[in-house]
Amino acid sequence: MPTYVYETIGAKKRSFEVRQSMNDAALTHDPETGEPVKRVISGGYGILEKGAKKAAQAQPAGGGHCCGGGGCGCH
Repeated sequence: MPTYVYETIGAKKRSFEVRQSMNDAALTHDPETGEPVKRVISGGYGILEKGAKKAAQAQPAGGGHCCGGGGCGCH
């Protein structure tokens, strides 16, 4: 279940996290204070998998070198 970050909209800013299903409606009010809230969009997590470096350095579909002239030393 994802964790969402919310921030109150009123004069006194307060941030808090809530674990919610993706199917749940976004909160409209702070459960503690009752003030209106907005969901804060964050960057999330980057996931690296084994072999990801090789995939990033893969040859282009046209068969050429991925770095243009090949002077970068990656191959």
